[in-house]
Order: sequence, then C-alpha cells, then structure tokens
Amino acid sequence: MIHLFRSRNFYVVFLMDLLLVFFSWWLAFAVRFDLDIPDHYMASMWRLLPLVIVFKMGIFFYCNLYQGMWRFTSLFDLVNVVKAVVISSVFLVLLVVVVHRFEGYPRSVFIIDFGFCLIFIGGLRTSIRLYFTRNSGMNFFPTLHKTGSTSKRLLIIGAGSTGEKVLREIRDNPNLKLRPVGFLDDTPQKQGKTIHGVEVLGLVNQIESFGDIFDEILIAIPKTSKENMRRIVANCESTGKRFRTVPAIGEIIDGRISVKALRDVTLQDLMGREEVRLNKTEISRYIHEKRVLITGAGGSIGSELIRQVSRFHPKRLGLLEINELNLFRVEMECQQRFGYMNVESYLADIRDENALMRVFNDFQPEVVFHAAAYKHVPMQERHPWEAIVNNVQGTLNLVNIAREKKIQRFVLVSTDKAVRPTNVMGASKRIAEQLVLCANDNDQRRFMVVRFGNVMGSSGSVIPIFQDQIARGGPVTVTHPEVTRFFMSIPEAAQLILEAGAMGEGGEIFILDMGRAVRILDLAQDLIRLHGYEPHRDIEIQYSGLRPGEKLYEELITEGEGIVKTQHEKILVLRGQLCMMNQIHSKIENLICVAKTYDYQKIKLTLQEMVPEYQPEW
Repeated sequence: MIHLFRSRNFYVVFLMDLLLVFFSWWLAFAVRFDLDIPDHYMASMWRLLPLVIVFKMGIFFYCNLYQGMWRFTSLFDLVNVVKAVVISSVFLVLLVVVVHRFEGYPRSVFIIDFGFCLIFIGGLRTSIRLYFTRNSGMNFFPTLHKTGSTSKRLLIIGAGSTGEKVLREIRDNPNLKLRPVGFLDDTPQKQGKTIHGVEVLGLVNQIESFGDIFDEILIAIPKTSKENMRRIVANCESTGKRFRTVPAIGEIIDGRISVKALRDVTLQDLMGREEVRLNKTEISRYIHEKRVLITGAGGSIGSELIRQVSRFHPKRLGLLEINELNLFRVEMECQQRFGYMNVESYLADIRDENALMRVFNDFQPEVVFHAAAYKHVPMQERHPWEAIVNNVQGTLNLVNIAREKKIQRFVLVSTDKAVRPTNVMGASKRIAEQLVLCANDNDQRRFMVVRFGNVMGSSGSVIPIFQDQIARGGPVTVTHPEVTRFFMSIPEAAQLILEAGAMGEGGEIFILDMGRAVRILDLAQDLIRLHGYEPHRDIEIQYSGLRPGEKLYEELITEGEGIVKTQHEKILVLRGQLCMMNQIHSKIENLICVAKTYDYQKIKLTLQEMVPEYQPEW
C-alpha cells in the first residue's frame, strides 16, 4: 500500500478517475434534460456531487482499481471495473432513497450515470493498454504490413488458447521479429474465423498451399497424441521450412506460455508422453526436512532425482558418485541452481563397504534412492563379474548398512531387463530386487523397488548414439528391424520414482507405465527427419544384428505376477515374494565368490540357480 502512494502514476489515474466521475454525473443530468438542466435540479446535482465522488472513489479504491499495471489491462481488470461501478451506483441509489426518498432526483439520472461511469472508467484503462501496445509495435491492421519488414512471417498451427497467448506475446514483444500471418486448425468451426485480427486460413494438411506467405511454422498444441503430432510434423516437413513448438505447460514455471521458450520439435514430442501428475503432499511428507542420499548422483537418473528432490526442500541432500567428473558437474549445478540447499558430495564406491559406512556415519541419511548401477548390456555380458560386484554386492552393502542405520525409506531403481532376463545385467538387477524386498523385516523401515524401461537421453540410450551417427552423416545402425523398447523421459522417470517412494509400505515392486513399446527403426527414422534429412536417401540405415544379451522386446512384468493398479494412473504395483534375509545373503556371498573366479560359464550357471527364469545365451 505504501508503494502505491509513492507512485506518480497512481495520482495521475486517480485524478483522471475523479474528473471522469464528476463528468459522468454532470453528463447524466445534461442528457436527461437535453443539455438544459433546470435550476432546482442543478442545485440537487451539486448538492449530491461530494457524496458521489466520495462513494465512488472510495469503492474504486476498495476494489483495487489502482493496484494494477494499466499497460497490461486485461479482462480481469475490466471485470473489476464493472464490479466497482455497480457497487458504487447501488450504494449511491440506496443513500438517496434513505435520505431524500428520490425527491428532487430523477431516477433515470442514476441509470445514465452508471452507463457513462462504466464507459469512462473502463475506457481510460483500455486506452492506456492500447497506447502502450501501439508503442510496442502491435499492428491493428494485420493485413497492411510494410514490404521491407525484416520480421519473419510466422504460421501458427493450433488456433486454441495456447495459439492466442503466443500471438499476444509476439505482438507485445517486437524484439522477437516475428509477424503472425495466419493460423491452421483442424476444427471445422474455426475455419475463416480470426484471433486478434489474424485469420484461421485452413486445415493442417493444406499447409503446402500457403507456402508462399510464411517463413517459419510454430506448432502451438502443447498437449496432443503422438499420432497427431507425427501427422503435424510430417506436414511441416513437407514444406521444407523451419518449424518449432511451444513447450508443454509442465515445462514452464506456473504454466505461463512464453515465446522465448519456443524450441525445435524433439523426439519426446513425437513419443506423446503425458505430463506427470504428482501427489506433492505425500512426497513432501517423506522428503521435506529429511536427509536424502542419492547413489549414482552423477548419472542421468541420479542427477534428475536431485533436481526433483530439491523441489521438496530436504534438510540435507547427499550426492554419492564414483565418477569424479560426473560428481563435479552435478555438484556445480547444485551450487548454481540450489545454493540455498545444504548439499554434501561423496566420491565413493558402493562396492567398498568401509567407504559406504563412512558416508552413512557422516551424512546419517533417512531416505536413500539407489540409482547407481552398471547398465550397458553388451559390456556387462563381456564382463559378468563386474555386473555381479557392482549391481549385486554394491546393493548388498547399501542394504546392510541401511538396515543397521535404521533408514526410513530405501528405493531401488531397477529395469525392465530384470524381467525374464536374457543377459547378465538383467539377472544381476533381478537379484538386487530380491535383496531389497527381503530387507523388509521391520515395520519402521520401508524397502521398495521401482522398475521401468529405457530413458530417452540417458547415458547408453540408443538416442544419443543415433544423434552422433546422424551428425557424422550416417549410417545409422539398428540392431534388428523388429526390435522394440519402452521409453520415457528422464524427468518423467524421476518424478514417478518419487511418487512410488511415497506410496510404498515396504516390499513392493512398483512398475511405471511405459505406454506402448516403440520400434527402434521408427525411432531412428523420426530422428533422421527431425535433423532435416530423409531416411535411406540422405542418411542410410543399416542392420547390425542383436548384440550379446539383447532380445527383440522387453517386458515390465512376468506372467503370473500379481500386479494391481495404484491411485496413480501411471504406476502399478506387485508384491515381491517373501524370503529370509540370511538365505539370500548366503546365496549372494556364494555368487560373489564365483564372480571373483572370472569364469563366464560358472557365473552364468550360478545366476541361473538364483534366478530360474534367467535364460542366458551361451
């Protein structure tokens, strides 16, 4: 309020409103008596004028008419004006009825005064908005453009609310050097209509017929099915011109559309993954003001978990990583983005029990997210002993210390390759799952598993490999024309891990809904087109054959597993088989001893004994 009285603009607008209130009151009498106001009515007008001004200006102030930024006057501000004028006019009429019983005051004057006051007060604010809009470069006659303009002509696909917001921001920001020339939309009712003077020219599949009138394309449909996005992208590609898209609302703070956030269409758009709905209250309950430790903190999932966990303001955040460079990078990001947070970094190996004990003694975590693992299938197939020591012994060390230190929650990040595994990596993760599930022998501790498929853009993912091959001019190598995989984005995976952690009572395997499996061949073709090339013409696709341990398709559950839905539409849950901790301990110790022999066959046979569904390739 103090800042309001210090503003010069407040006094200017307040004074103009006062003059307009006086003018509308006088004009109401003048109109009522055809500009010839009788003397006794003129006296009544002057007698009531102070009360009119006090009443109206007081209610205008009460209704916050002077707290807005008038250069950004919106429909909300005009509704406020209507509310203020209605309330002030009603109070004025009631006052006249109670005090004067309408004697000496024509009733029609109050109605006329209401109309004039509404027009003048609302018109003043609209005029200020129009003045600043005109000075910012907005053209009220969109068809009359200067031929020498350096602005790029923009065609917008999607004549909905997002398209309207984008159009408004483009016109309010001349520095963007974009000039909207039309919309395309597949809704029949919108054809021929205009938004802020810009016409809906036709359907999306008619885009080539408008090729001469635009330089760039903007897809202003942030939420649509992957089939529809693929169709739109195919139409845009046919023009040979640059096209971009508006990010999903979840990517922009507070859901506010910003033209500065426009980006090229990515593979995630074509995958059609929906925005994740989080139960923030439940997540906050087990993370807020807690000490949270993340293993594999420098990896793709670990680093994203850090970003997501930080939103819930943990008391301390521990970063455990074996790779020095990755730990340095994520530590620097935390300093720059989360300087307010207490972050501790630990360069340590989960295979070293003594190093882990030192970390737990120093940090004293209450919640642990275990994302550290070896996950490159062919690499682990060639070095199975490393998969055992890292994925199994490392998890065993963490679980033992977590139980000893009475950790509240322990979440293991697992993989779809643990289901009916055909490779050492999958079998080792399956044993890690069993180990974590067996740790639930105390009601105070909750150990659980989250299982999902491939993550777009993670280290070892096929997508960065394809992008590198395209950058070098090809060829792009696909293992098999029919191979399929499940995919989700890194933020989506991390968010669902947090959500599953909130649901867990201990002993569950949470399965993240990965949608439909995607053919890797289709993925490669989409990526080639997104880089502006045509598959098999500009960039060749070659088939290299399945690598050791790979299979044509992945699964998230095994037949017979009792899987049920949860309250979250993207998370399913199944209860792991109960087991005795000492039994699995002895089996794991034997497996580790076998791994240290570096005997391929013996390691795989021992894995098969522990994971009967494991079918190794000899």
